Amino acid sequence: MAKEIKQIIKITIPAGQASMAPPIGPTLAPYGINTQDFCTQFNEKTKEANGILTPVVLTIYEDRTFSFILKTPPTSELIRRELNIKKGSGQPNLKKVGKLTKEQIMKIVDIKLPDLNTSDPEQAAKIVAGTAKQMGIDTDIN
Repeated sequence: MAKEIKQIIKITIPAGQASMAPPIGPTLAPYGINTQDFCTQFNEKTKEANGILTPVVLTIYEDRTFSFILKTPPTSELIRRELNIKKGSGQPNLKKVGKLTKEQIMKIVDIKLPDLNTSDPEQAAKIVAGTAKQMGIDTDIN
């Protein structure tokens, strides 16, 4: 028999850096799960990614157990890391903050493809390029 689901929570945590401190502790405390246990499991699964923001879908069951699924990092996070910039442009149409090559975009597509609503790498590249454009970053893809 399937467990009764109490709550599904979506949170984004830096990989390998989950701790009882806010925002995680206070977010999870009301549901009565072992927050330290979650932090330990999350950090173990994400230690390779070292600090990349990682979305998590956490399912909490009525018996106070939990399971979670790791998603791929936000596209904007991957673009920032690829170009080694702190943030996108405040005025994306006027001020450009970088340029992504086709190779860099395809590298991001390789990471993002499982979570995108397409299985076609060329279509996925256009999605990534669209995000880059919104951040004030030029691309080799039109």
